[in-house]
Amino acid sequence: MPTAQHEGLHRIFRDNPELYTRAFEMIDIKLPVPQEIAVIDTDMTEILPIERKADTVVMFLLKQEKKHIIITEAQLRESEKKVSSWAHYISYAHSKYGCPVTLMVTCADTKTATWARKAHPIGLKGHPSLVVSPIVFGPDNVKAITDPEEATENVLLTMFSAFCHVESPEVNDILEALNHALHKIDRETAEELATQTEIGLGETKAKQIWRTFMQASAYRFRSESGQEYIAEVKADTAANSILDVLDERGIPTDPAFRNKVMTTTDVALLRHWLRRSVHVTTAEEIFE
Repeated sequence: MPTAQHEGLHRIFRDNPELYTRAFEMIDIKLPVPQEIAVIDTDMTEILPIERKADTVVMFLLKQEKKHIIITEAQLRESEKKVSSWAHYISYAHSKYGCPVTLMVTCADTKTATWARKAHPIGLKGHPSLVVSPIVFGPDNVKAITDPEEATENVLLTMFSAFCHVESPEVNDILEALNHALHKIDRETAEELATQTEIGLGETKAKQIWRTFMQASAYRFRSESGQEYIAEVKADTAANSILDVLDERGIPTDPAFRNKVMTTTDVALLRHWLRRSVHVTTAEEIFE
């Protein structure tokens, strides 16, 4: 079944089908114009105990009930083993849905992008049974979009730009432009793209920059970092309230007690302690 993440993507591309087509047009590739878009389950695992899960799988619903699958993948480095996964994704989707399949790969460095962009034959040399040839977005063909107005014109490509330039000094400016663009579009789409950006940046310094932006916009976006920021604020508020109540009641608290309260992140537990702090006769009693 599609996850909540994919349900969100479904809504984005269903309501804004031009996002995908315009992103491809920026690298001079013409996609068929969809009448409707559906995001489908990314799990391509079969009976064999080999997990095959693509990053995102999107179905374009075209005229006269025709379909076209777009599979997107992020690739950090050269890996011939990944070619086997790509071949599986393509053949599985083609077999299951009986329609053309396009593989799109984003890369953060030109060396990996150049490798990914090659035709990858599988079979006899000179007579391959299958050739995997993805469309690749990389720093060599996707420019760093740092202008806020340009980012607003093509927010999806700006997200791809951040992925492709994640190791570049320009990534901070790209993320600033993307943050600006998300504030110019509808809230639900912005929330989903904010979350996708956070996921797509991986474990990089750029992700921490993005989390800072999202924390500042927690009132607008429900991204992972925004949710964490709100939870941290609630926990900090509850912890300080416990200490304030005990201080006001003249009940002494030692450093170990105060540290335990201030380092607890379970908001429900902190609220329970806060209710007990009104009645206890010693600080330690709130933990009973």
